[in-house]
Amino acid sequence: MQVKAPRGTYDIMPDEIYKWHQLEQIIRTTAETFGYAEIRTPIFEHTELFERGVGDTTDIVSKEMYTFLDRSNRSLTLRPENTASCVRAFIEHSVAGGVLPVKWYYMGPMFRYDRPQAGRYRQFHQFGVEAFGSDNPALDAEVISLVLEILANLGLQEYELHLNSVGCPECRELYRQQLISHIRPVKDKLCTDCQTRFEKNPLRVLDCKVASCQEAIAGFPNMYDYLCPGCSKHYSRVQSILTDVGIAYIHDNQLVRGLDYYTNTAFEIMIPLIGAQSAVAGGGRYNGLVKECGGPQMPGIGFAMGLERLLLAMNSQENSRTNPGQLDVFLALLDEKNETRAAHILSGLRRAGIRADRDYNHRSAKAQMKYADKMGARLVLLLGEDEIQKGVVTIRDMQTRQQSEVSNEALIAAIKAILE
Repeated sequence: MQVKAPRGTYDIMPDEIYKWHQLEQIIRTTAETFGYAEIRTPIFEHTELFERGVGDTTDIVSKEMYTFLDRSNRSLTLRPENTASCVRAFIEHSVAGGVLPVKWYYMGPMFRYDRPQAGRYRQFHQFGVEAFGSDNPALDAEVISLVLEILANLGLQEYELHLNSVGCPECRELYRQQLISHIRPVKDKLCTDCQTRFEKNPLRVLDCKVASCQEAIAGFPNMYDYLCPGCSKHYSRVQSILTDVGIAYIHDNQLVRGLDYYTNTAFEIMIPLIGAQSAVAGGGRYNGLVKECGGPQMPGIGFAMGLERLLLAMNSQENSRTNPGQLDVFLALLDEKNETRAAHILSGLRRAGIRADRDYNHRSAKAQMKYADKMGARLVLLLGEDEIQKGVVTIRDMQTRQQSEVSNEALIAAIKAILE
């Protein structure tokens, strides 16, 4: 029986990986221009971190985590998201005692037991940022600006920015009671999941995608109307800054995000072109999370972007970059008795940072040229007996189909000049 990749996972094959490299490089460069430095956290953590940090009323913790016991009977979980891990690292390494704010970015695989579909996998990849140590609304606006700058640098222009405030624990409790009063009479019309959510965290009902649930709660009270003066002022300032810098947004009363730790600003980026899974990024402020995980009272804000969904969006808008090819140079050896000379040439090219390869399957000269073309080589070096006698190598440009002889001493400089 053939063994296949587990459901909800996939292989990124060599003919596709260049898209990932280009995507990742653009994202990294953009984040670093905003002053964010990379952090890498473990792929698995103690389960308690996510139960405390993400919230046990969330779908992630209640239904989607990959949790297991190690040989010492400790409960560990493959990370379903990375904010909690960054908070744990922030606390463990006593970062709060240094210069604030601290601005980090991360990139890597996450794991959730979810129903696989286009843009949604059980192992998926996220890029995200976390900024600790400032409650300034200008930082909220900067984080949102960073998301949009990444989209612009990827060539993605058709998006919607949805924005809301979920308040603080004080004003949210008042809103929670009003929401419960509104939903209780129609509780029996909710889906099974929302009936459970209603008891534990009624705000999660607003986030449900089941149409019958949305019909049942129509006319629900808005969090915006219950914001305390401090939260209202913070949200108004975020909106004002975004407007001042020319960033359009949609105030979305149903945007509450799927994680329990959010406070104040919450946002999502939608790209309708990619279909049902149109949310490519989302985040918000989490001023109580560091303390909840055992650290000091410390404000924070961040977001995460799904890389698979970004690639889906880039492909849908035909903005994906061209494949640069696997090789700069292919060495076509026309006489196998010159193996030693070929090895010296390849070694010199690779030391000079030139991607180079050759045939190892005894192909004919014609077949080697076809093989070089399939490998995407820009240049082919022809090395036969005539070249050996003259102390030269023939360079054939696969784009222009022109070729010329270059001395052994000038070979690397000539190749670099063509490639540049």
